[in-house]
This record gives sequence, C-alpha cells and structure tokens, in this order.
Amino acid sequence: MTYVLGGAQTDFARNFGKEGNGLLEMLAEVVPAALADAEVPQQAVQVAHVGNLAGELFTGQAQLGGLLVAAVPGLDGIPSTRHEAACASGSTAVLAACADLESGRYDVALVVGLELMRNTDAQTAASHLGSAAWVGHEALDAKFPWPALFAEVADAYDQRYGLDREPLDAFAANAFANARRNRLAQTRDWSFPAAAFGPDYELNPLVEGQLRKNDCGRITDGAAAVLLASPRFAAEWARQRGVDLKTVPRITGFGHRTATLSLAGKLASAGEYLFPHLRGAVTDAYARAGLAGVSDVDVVELHDCFTITGLVALEHLGAAEPGKGGELILSGATAAGGALPVNPGGGLIGLGHPVGATGVRMLRDAARQVAGTAEATQVDGARTALTVNVGGSFTTVVSLVVTAEA
Repeated sequence: MTYVLGGAQTDFARNFGKEGNGLLEMLAEVVPAALADAEVPQQAVQVAHVGNLAGELFTGQAQLGGLLVAAVPGLDGIPSTRHEAACASGSTAVLAACADLESGRYDVALVVGLELMRNTDAQTAASHLGSAAWVGHEALDAKFPWPALFAEVADAYDQRYGLDREPLDAFAANAFANARRNRLAQTRDWSFPAAAFGPDYELNPLVEGQLRKNDCGRITDGAAAVLLASPRFAAEWARQRGVDLKTVPRITGFGHRTATLSLAGKLASAGEYLFPHLRGAVTDAYARAGLAGVSDVDVVELHDCFTITGLVALEHLGAAEPGKGGELILSGATAAGGALPVNPGGGLIGLGHPVGATGVRMLRDAARQVAGTAEATQVDGARTALTVNVGGSFTTVVSLVVTAEA
C-alpha cells in the first residue's frame, strides 16, 4: 500500500515556450508546489521518478532525471529515473515509485510527469507524437497520426457494434463543461455554440475518418507531481498533523498490461472485448484493491485523448456492456452528479493532455477526490476513485484504485 500525501500541477492553459520557459522551469515550479501541498520537506525525498514521452524531440533534452536535480538542487544525490510509455509515461513512473516504496528501499518518493509540446507548429508536434505509434508500419499516409489511428478504432467499433455520433458529441460537451469548473484546465475559458457538438462541417470539421475537431484532445504544456509514502512514513506524517491515517489517500490496487505496438495487431486479438488487455488491467486493479468491480467506484479519471477512447474505456472498466457505452453516456450517468462521474475536472479533452504529465495528474486528482479537497470539481462523498491511463493505441494500460475513508 502506498499513500499519496499531496501534489500539484501547473496551469494547463499556459504556453511555456511563449513565456520563454521550458522543462527546467516546469520542474522548478511544480516540485516545490507539490512539496508544500504535501507538507513534506525536500530533504525527506529519497527517490524520484520522472514521466515524459518526447523531451528529446520537442526540446532536444534527454536525461530528465538529472534535469530534475538541476531544477531543484536540494534533490542532488538522490536516485532519479525517467520513464517513457507514450501517454502512460506518468503512470509507469508512479508504478516504479510504488515498487520502490513497497520493497522497503525507501519511504518517500517524488513522482513528476511533464511535457512541453506547444513550442512548435501543429504538424511538427503531430510528427513528434507519432513516434509512439509503430513508425514506418502504420498511419503512413496520415497528416495527423493519432487522429488517424483512433479513427481506425472508431471504425472497428462501428463495424462491431455500430457507432452513433450523438454519444461522442455528448462526451465532448461534458468534458468541456466539467473543465469550466477547473481553475487549471486548458479550456476553462473556451466557449462553444451548440452546433460545435455535432456534424457541422465549419464548427466541428472532420479531422480523420469519423473523428471531428471536438472529438480530439489538444496539444498542451504542463507538469504534475505527487509525493508518495510508505505506510511507516505516512503513519508518522499523519500523527504529527493529528490526522487519522485512514483519511489519507492511498493506492490500494493497480493493473498494468502491455499489448503489441501495432493497432492492427491489437484489434486482431479482440474477443469479448475490443482490447482484452485493457479489460485485464482494470480487473487486475479491482482484484488487488478488493473491489467487486465498477459498482464499488465513486469517480473515474478516464483516458479520453479522443471521445472514442473514452467510450471504449468506459465499456472495458465494466460501466456498460460492450457496445452499450453510448447509451450510458446519453443517460447522463457519467456527467457531474451522475451515478458514475467521469473526469469531473475535464479529462484530457477539457483539462488538457501534456502527455508525460497525464498519469500523474490523474493520480493527483483521484487523491484529491477521495480526500474531499477537489474544490469546484469535487464529487460528493467520493471515497474510491479509479484511474485508467492509456499509452499509444491502447498499447500500454495502467489502472490505479485510490481510496480514503471519511
């Protein structure tokens, strides 16, 4: 069991490049903020893990474990490692930190996820991000590789179950509505006419295949960080603050599975579920946390880089039968105040998706939900949260269960 003592994120609406800032400045901002939120002194941190996809491509900078120490000199000398698993990079960094703590090697771990992606034009950014697909084997003629690949997911879903636009539009509209309540969301100040969520070729143009503009998450700069602790350290931390340890958020279950790199290869393995390993990662998390299933979950931080990703993931976590996710969305169950609120802070579409930061941000938001500190995005009575973070075309899947008692 690993405890989440606190964390921080940058404002995902910011363009760090235009500010004259980069990865170093992100780290120098988010780490002290996370330490302050967790009330953990810098000298207590014993190990660090950094999640990032493409620092080399966007900024020319590798060795981000060392960049962390350059940004926060007080961490000099601690072991620090960078992790990459496409959009699940942050979650794999979290898993590595949990393993460190659960092994007994360390008692306090810092996990940071970050990405700088708005310092270049859209086409170059799309090419850099396409490095997480199977380069030279798929999306060969696509201008934008990831919309093209997830359009193939939409087609596969359509062929199997039939795919209507209305649930996708409703999912997007809900994401942006939730983001308006999140003071750190990329799109909190955006506004849309009603026709922007529908087949309007001017307000919501096609991007690739069936996917339209508002089906797609946007490029974002940003970082997120959390402080994780062993039960021993967390117990003393809670005692010093007069806090009941049971009320401190903790990671009680996880699932982590990886499939073949190519989307076609994954779709060829479809059985009852379109992506069996995605279903397996979530059920692994349920089992390790001692949950019966999604009925024991109060709120979900769900990977929705595209609306079709969110629809597919909803079915794989068991919220709806395969092929019935659209009906669930249209019922209002996944909206704020619904039976299973999804992405109350806006998700990747509304809040933003700085790739390496997303898994860490998901954990931070899940912990805030179960601690009752999620401000305007709080789900009343949330005590068990689930995260589902996907890297690539559902290649890497990480799911976490985060709980706390009232």
